[in-house]
Amino acid sequence: MKKFSKSFPRWILLLVLLVCSSAYAHERWFYDSTNYPLRWDLFFQPLPLILVGAVLIATVGGGLFWRFRKGRDFLPDVERLGAAPERHRQLYRLIPLILGVHVAVPLLVAAVQTEYFTFNNPLEKGPGSLFGLMLTFVALSFAYGGFTRIAAVVLALLWLAGIPLVGLTSTLENIHFLGFAAFFFLNGRGPLAIDRLIFPRLEPSAERMKRAVPVLRFILGLNFVILAFTEKFANIPLSLSFLQEYPLNFTGALGIPLSDTVFVLCAASVELIVGLWLMLGIFPREVIVVAWLPFNLTLTQFNWVELVGHLPIYGAMATLLVWENNSKGIGRWLEGMRQGHLGIGDPRGPTEDLTEELGEGRSSAD
Repeated sequence: MKKFSKSFPRWILLLVLLVCSSAYAHERWFYDSTNYPLRWDLFFQPLPLILVGAVLIATVGGGLFWRFRKGRDFLPDVERLGAAPERHRQLYRLIPLILGVHVAVPLLVAAVQTEYFTFNNPLEKGPGSLFGLMLTFVALSFAYGGFTRIAAVVLALLWLAGIPLVGLTSTLENIHFLGFAAFFFLNGRGPLAIDRLIFPRLEPSAERMKRAVPVLRFILGLNFVILAFTEKFANIPLSLSFLQEYPLNFTGALGIPLSDTVFVLCAASVELIVGLWLMLGIFPREVIVVAWLPFNLTLTQFNWVELVGHLPIYGAMATLLVWENNSKGIGRWLEGMRQGHLGIGDPRGPTEDLTEELGEGRSSAD
């Protein structure tokens, strides 16, 4: 018993750091994976299958507990932290702008470097230049909020173009960009945008707007699930080679040494459970807080490449941290998007009445 009590803190620390081990979710950004095709035969082995089974059991258990709590997170929402309802609505009004900027930056970087979204997918000059031109249009549309929904359709088509350009695996690994395309098509760029000022007829319906964040959450989770398989479960040799170049296996320092293979499979399991819980909407706020550490842990090691590549994920995680997937939260979202100073209800805007009144006053004076 004493031996267990002494080792228990180590196991807790190991569990926490295994969560962090999913920090290298994008080995391909920093390591040449050309000679590492998917190896599904390595996945259909006892240990990977046992770990995936454990993840599925944990997901079912987490889902039942989530239902038992009637869809309530343990972490408080913004109103329980003290924000008034109107401040809550104002916060929601900012979210499309924040997401637009977070997505625009990596798109512009990919455009000027003629890449398919990320650093490991360079394109030939001919198609790369055309692709970069279209990415620039999408990035500026999202940043300024002009023709946003049209740009969202273009982004979805550019994502699909990856299948012939870079292959199915690399296309699927960038599926989060499809999630942002869906978000901006369903929601638009919100009230703080050029579209709201001069193209109000391009705004989506309230029915579409309320689906925008859940769809983004689902596709973001799907991205985690895909990476768990394409870079770990079904590509163990790639991860092992990556660990030889970047020795991130810290378990020996804790006195609980794991082989690199077991370490990789544990990291894949953590990534898989994060993805599944996000897809199913199980304790999303807690999942985001847990996942936030891995996405910041290795910034100093992988510098600006990781920072730029993860900017869209940061924006999505911040959104999910304040999002409430219930009738009150959805109501606040729709009020924030459609009401207020630049609401959708009056496409003329609040200043036109004043202009007309001034004009009438000038006419009567004449």
